[in-house]
Amino acid sequence: MHDSLKLQVRDLEVNVLTGVYSEETHLPQPLRISMTVDIACAEHFHPDTPLSASKSYLELKEAATQLPEGVHFTLIEGVADHIAETLFVADPRVLRVEIEIVKLAIAEAGESIGITMVRHRR
Repeated sequence: MHDSLKLQVRDLEVNVLTGVYSEETHLPQPLRISMTVDIACAEHFHPDTPLSASKSYLELKEAATQLPEGVHFTLIEGVADHIAETLFVADPRVLRVEIEIVKLAIAEAGESIGITMVRHRR
């Protein structure tokens, strides 16, 4: 069994070009993105352990908020896959990524409608 560290970023609101239906395809839609990223864990974290022993939360946030400009993702699954791949490529310590995406524009009574994708490093 290997130790791992779970980093979490919750409830980012991001406007993304996504959708299948004609009313969805011309304007960005608001998505709520949350993620948990498992990275290989240092053996110990002492009071003076540098950030390089972990991972900056800003890198997680950037993977979700700095999507390719002008790209239309037909499915929100494509958005999740892009975020996961960005995190895997950026850091070999990333072992597992869990991404939850909620489509805010289709909620009628405050419900959460969306997906959760889990990807493991291969």
